[in-house]
Amino acid sequence: MAFEGLSEKIGAAFKKIRSKGKLSEQDVKDAMREVRLALLEADVNYKVAKDFTNSVTQRCIGEKVMESLTPAQMVIKIVNEELTALMGGENSRLNTSAKIPTVIMMCGLQGSGKTTHSAKLGKWLKSKGHRPLLVACDIYRPAAISQLKIVGEQAGVAVFEMGTEKPEKIAKAAIRHAKDYGNDYVILDTAGRLHIDEAMMDELKRVKEVAEPNDILLVVDSMTGQDAVNVAKTFNEALEIDGVILTKLDGDTRGGAALSVRAVTGKPIKFAGTGEKLDDLEEFHPDRMASRILGMGDVMSLIEKAENALDEKKAAELEKKLKANRFDMNDLLSQFQEIKKLGPLKQVLGMIPGIGKQVKDVDIDDRQLVRVESIIYSMTKREREKPEIINPSRKRRIAAGSGMQVEDVNRLLRQYEQMKKMFKQMNGSKKGKRIPKMMGKMGGMNNPFNGM
Repeated sequence: MAFEGLSEKIGAAFKKIRSKGKLSEQDVKDAMREVRLALLEADVNYKVAKDFTNSVTQRCIGEKVMESLTPAQMVIKIVNEELTALMGGENSRLNTSAKIPTVIMMCGLQGSGKTTHSAKLGKWLKSKGHRPLLVACDIYRPAAISQLKIVGEQAGVAVFEMGTEKPEKIAKAAIRHAKDYGNDYVILDTAGRLHIDEAMMDELKRVKEVAEPNDILLVVDSMTGQDAVNVAKTFNEALEIDGVILTKLDGDTRGGAALSVRAVTGKPIKFAGTGEKLDDLEEFHPDRMASRILGMGDVMSLIEKAENALDEKKAAELEKKLKANRFDMNDLLSQFQEIKKLGPLKQVLGMIPGIGKQVKDVDIDDRQLVRVESIIYSMTKREREKPEIINPSRKRRIAAGSGMQVEDVNRLLRQYEQMKKMFKQMNGSKKGKRIPKMMGKMGGMNNPFNGM
């Protein structure tokens, strides 16, 4: 995951000051020196890293952190606030037009993920109740138009194309088409190059002049590190971009681009690509990203992910069953199928405060869920509804049918009983009666059946 190395090194720096009951000015400076080195190793711009640690040091000394009863926590609080400010302070939303359609112009180098993220953005807008239109303005790259059609169809978003006509002519016709057919967003997928050149920039300027976009979004591959910041700076100088979409934040990128791009260009990161699926696009929240970097988790993003991915009707039905203590294997199967929609287990668990660090070095196999499903599918309808009737001979049959061992069936049954007992206790307590529906949605998440 992005920022993993940075999080480790910053955590190590804080560990040293946590062990001290009282901090000196030198302690703070030593800690900030280690933080600066961690930032530089994460490929953060040198000036940005220097200015950041200087600002934190001045605040720590100026706010009399050393005299605080909890100096280490105060330092971490200040670092969290400064990291948030470094990445923009608050979530930056898309600009909207007073009249339909709102035009978004996507730009970037070839291979940055422009076409895929155009479709991701289209799908994201559609999920918000809009009617976006994808426009194929890349007339040079082989199969670029076909690719946009394919990902557009997968996203359920209409695609407008005019073959190899001039991009500015395509953009103008697309906007007219959107007005006629009621598309409230137009997303222009423009051409890129392997490197920045004058011809590309001239073409983008012509498209900008004709389309008058409300948002010019630069798609940047975060794996390119400091080069990503240089690309953003050059595009901003030529086109005056409005924001950045940072891709591949689910990979082993060191995170330097996310921490540098705002400081260098003055433009916010508006979205982050967090995977290969068309659903893997998140609004970029600087405060949440700062929390992730400092190992504090990201509960809000997890809740939003769950709300978008999970079925409200199923959640309500589960809540009724839990209250009536009628939770069976069918419900357990349904919950695991819902959890799979959230993405890789390790990524999901990493968003929970206190758990991220524990699972960092643990090899969590997402196939565990598939194995659990196969065991439940090997049960009869009666066995799923009343697991207590499963005797040794039934266990052997279920194990053989699922390709698992009897001990795997036993483990699942034990953990099912533990969960059922836990839900019963929760229902019996006053606190349990106030459990929000969200807990009903995510009830199964606490038990990924490790070891199966």
